[in-house]
Amino acid sequence: MKKVEIYTSPLCGFCHRAKSLLNQKGVQFEETDVLSNPDEKPAMIKRADGARTVPQIFIGDIHVGGCDELFSLERAGHLDGMLAA
Repeated sequence: MKKVEIYTSPLCGFCHRAKSLLNQKGVQFEETDVLSNPDEKPAMIKRADGARTVPQIFIGDIHVGGCDELFSLERAGHLDGMLAA
């Protein structure tokens, strides 16, 4: 399974939804809380091509986007393949 990274904030409902989906699928992920670790936010913005909102999700080297994009991949049946590839 590919490495999954998610940049979050504890106050973000979309972050909780994205993490819930990943947990339901049994996916291990590395979480970076940008509220508690503000020094990490510039790295997130750079990796996410300027996106400043959370969550920002990465599967391997691929920037998935946010919660909506993660759920879109799941609905389209593409998420499992991305995780396994």
